[in-house]
Amino acid sequence: MAVDRNGLEIVSREECFHLLSLAHVGRIALSIGALPVILPVNFHLLDDDIIVRSGPGTKMDAALSHTVVAFEVDAFSPMDHTGWSVLVQGLAHEISDPGELRRASALPLRAWASDRVTRFIRIRPQEVSGRRLVQGAATLVTAATSEQPHA
Repeated sequence: MAVDRNGLEIVSREECFHLLSLAHVGRIALSIGALPVILPVNFHLLDDDIIVRSGPGTKMDAALSHTVVAFEVDAFSPMDHTGWSVLVQGLAHEISDPGELRRASALPLRAWASDRVTRFIRIRPQEVSGRRLVQGAATLVTAATSEQPHA
């Protein structure tokens, strides 16, 4: 098991997609007027791409301009201090191909605000990373840090 400098388990790309398949809500991060914005969205995977159903507005504007976005999903337990996080970075675009629209429409994905929303955004993952916090990870980091010689 590989760990990062903070003692978090590094999750493989394959496991990241498995974790994404278990989630229903994520956060899309994009830039509006050079300022960061993070928006919650419901989503579904289609061929390892993230599909979001959306109407006009911020997310669709980003998709129409083929913007690079970040997409994050996580789960955690505050009681036992365990959890995971997956971060995807990729290009967002609106699905316009009729065949792809049929496939996206068949997904169990509903818009939150209105059933009349029939446009879909696809995020093609270019970078995928994940971390898992396991019980005892803080102890591992503390032990590793205390064993290092001080300069």
